[in-house]
Amino acid sequence: MSHNSFGHLFRVTTWGESHGPAIGCVVDGCPPRIALTEADIQPWLDRRRPGQSKFTTQRQEPDTVRILSGMFEGHTTGTPISLMIDNVDQRSRDYAAVADRYRPGHADLTYDLKYGIRDPRGGGRSSARETAMRVAAGAVARLVLGASVSIRGALVQIGPHAVDRTRWDWQEVARNPFFCPDPGSVPVWEEYLGAVRKRGSSVGAIVELQAEGVPAGLGAPIYAKLDAELAAALMSINAVKAVEIGAGFSAAEFSGEQNADPMRLQDGRLVFGSNNAGGILGGISTGQPIVARFAVKPTSSILTPVQSVTRSGHEVDVATQGRHDPCVGIRAVPVGEAMLACVLADHLLRHRAQNPAQEPAQGPPRDPAQYPAHADS
Repeated sequence: MSHNSFGHLFRVTTWGESHGPAIGCVVDGCPPRIALTEADIQPWLDRRRPGQSKFTTQRQEPDTVRILSGMFEGHTTGTPISLMIDNVDQRSRDYAAVADRYRPGHADLTYDLKYGIRDPRGGGRSSARETAMRVAAGAVARLVLGASVSIRGALVQIGPHAVDRTRWDWQEVARNPFFCPDPGSVPVWEEYLGAVRKRGSSVGAIVELQAEGVPAGLGAPIYAKLDAELAAALMSINAVKAVEIGAGFSAAEFSGEQNADPMRLQDGRLVFGSNNAGGILGGISTGQPIVARFAVKPTSSILTPVQSVTRSGHEVDVATQGRHDPCVGIRAVPVGEAMLACVLADHLLRHRAQNPAQEPAQGPPRDPAQYPAHADS
């Protein structure tokens, strides 16, 4: 099967299935002489790991990563880095009842129509289990970007309940099981999601990502737009149905002057008065924080019976047993961060390749005179 890789210079290929013996990835294009150990990767995997609260799947996977190649004496060599995680808590019997039934909302039907064969155990290759390797690759990408770039994510809405942005606290994200930046929303979400679980259903969510310290100049104006490739990367995450950059869909309600991010000089440096563009103009980073959000649909595996059909064409009701996330959006937060890191690392390396004598600018130039004159000026 093709289409298991993403990225250009920083390229990630993942492999493995939900109920196979292991999952893994190969990170190709990582520069040499970067200090890297399993300890640099494991903390990011631990944030995504299942079974950490009653609000996620109770599958118990330690997600312990091993580095198999691309290293010498604790540093990258510039050759492909192979990473692997053993699957240790598969319960394939949970899927026996749906082996010949298409689970509504899942990729079962389309997978079978495309390939003529499917693995019903947790969705096989189409399972969100694969995203663990994206998180592992994202940990390597963070090292390529360096300490000056900070990437953070938070859950900003579960079902109809959105956070109060006036109470936003990044420190709060690590203090609750929801990656929630608003302490006031935590008890509301606990009660709401508890009721959803009790009735055997699921609910969707919205994740917000922010990357600070991103240098200006990453991306390209036409076919390698930074926002276009970021949107594609986020849309590739399981269950994601919508992506927006900056103001996103809200921009449709703005006037031109409301949407524009005004520019001024402050202490001789060009600054923006707002960030509706989400840190990207014309497909190229501005030096402002990159801001993106994505919507995750409700988990399709639910106990509530839903109408469907079998592979042989009989109408049935399907109720999926097993261990599933009542809100898959919770564990999508570290996955979204990882995809953002991989896209930025890829574009940083591409910028260096195209402009070998020029490092990306750390924000807009100090003197407007450094901008080339407009043809009409």
